[in-house]
Amino acid sequence: MPVAGPRQRAPLIKWGWDVARVSGEHRVYDIHKVYSKGRHSLHQQITPAPSTMTGSIALVLLVLLPLVRGQVPHWGPCPEPITQADFSIKQFAGRWYEIAKLPAQFEKGRCIETNFTVKADNSVHIVSSEILRGELRKIEGFGITEDPKNPAKLGITFSYVLPYTPYWILSTDYVNTAVVYSCTDILRLFHVEFAWVLSRARAPPAGTLEKADEVFAKNSIDVTQMINTRQQGC
Repeated sequence: MPVAGPRQRAPLIKWGWDVARVSGEHRVYDIHKVYSKGRHSLHQQITPAPSTMTGSIALVLLVLLPLVRGQVPHWGPCPEPITQADFSIKQFAGRWYEIAKLPAQFEKGRCIETNFTVKADNSVHIVSSEILRGELRKIEGFGITEDPKNPAKLGITFSYVLPYTPYWILSTDYVNTAVVYSCTDILRLFHVEFAWVLSRARAPPAGTLEKADEVFAKNSIDVTQMINTRQQGC
């Protein structure tokens, strides 16, 4: 799925609900883009009058439920995990094979791999692929550093109409394995998590999953629902 070209480097985009106009008894709600330089997650803001609160929340949930179907939701806001110290995107670049993940609606195939290429402006070109029902499928996206003071916190997107989403490298040795985490707040009531264990080889070094579990546990991230990705017959 080719994409025209990388986005310009800009503050990350958040989506929120807000009151756009109030005219008599008619209240109009709209989705707007909020730019921030801080931590990127989908902090939602709902500010209708009490008489419309129930209907507004229902409307928001109708919009958001398709986004979380098949994912792993948890109550409360996203955690703040510790990321890889002194992270280098240039060392991280290259091909990574997915070894295990929390269930993700957008990943259902086997032989999943992602190739990261650092561009001249330090943005990242991303190509992910999987084999689904015997067909090789590819998708292209782009990534940027979310916080220059913490380069292990990336924001990635695979569409010009969708905001960047967190892609945080919790741990990596660059040459063998990497542990990656993503989290999105919804209404500040619950959050949806993604997590991946990556390897430079389809057959990871011994103890890879055990070490990844230790990283997740240290950051209080529940990965009991993590499933292995098939990397045979590719």
